[in-house]
Amino acid sequence: METFQALLPGQSVQDIGRRAKFLTITLSESILVFHLRMSGDLRMEPSESPLEKHDRMVLDFTSGWRLSFNDTRKFGRVWLVYDTLAIFAALGPEPDDPALTPAKFHEMLRERKRAIKPLLLDQHFLAGLGNIYTDEALFRASIHPLQSSETLDEQDAARLLEAIRFTLASGIESNGASIDWVYRGGDFQNHFQVYQRSGKPCPRCGQPINKILVGQRGTHFCPNCQKLKGA
Repeated sequence: METFQALLPGQSVQDIGRRAKFLTITLSESILVFHLRMSGDLRMEPSESPLEKHDRMVLDFTSGWRLSFNDTRKFGRVWLVYDTLAIFAALGPEPDDPALTPAKFHEMLRERKRAIKPLLLDQHFLAGLGNIYTDEALFRASIHPLQSSETLDEQDAARLLEAIRFTLASGIESNGASIDWVYRGGDFQNHFQVYQRSGKPCPRCGQPINKILVGQRGTHFCPNCQKLKGA
């Protein structure tokens, strides 16, 4: 914290961006990198606003506004760096990268021999997907979460890539999902097709949605619409 207090005063904000699940604020001399993890939140508010209980870092601007980083569970992280290369070097491509064509995506899938659900969650393979969006994208693409990646053909890969992009865009349009008390600004939970709908009818076929554990993550899918190929 002493380093932050020594280096941040006098700097100005030049740009705001994102890479995978990281948020970046480019300053005049350095870069702030945030990872919100499970319970982190950023608030922009007037400087005179009362601080909240779990505010971990506060930046006051000369404009009279304040950026507060709140994190109830203390899982979030903030870095102050001069170059993001060390943090981002191992990350996979962004799902919406124009260079990530269906053919390239199919090649990436064939190079691995892993169940598709944990592979999509691996930030070294593809950057930015979380548990909710992976379940929703796999359902949209009609792919079983345990399907081995190298068994997916070109049509599967193209359909999955389109489903990932559609699901992420829909989530952004809905300001994300609010599924607990931590973050209450989103609406995407009202559009879930399978996530947290265990036992409820599939919106396509009416069969009950199943929940299993895949790679230590709760996983929701329709066993009728997402059949395991080759099983």
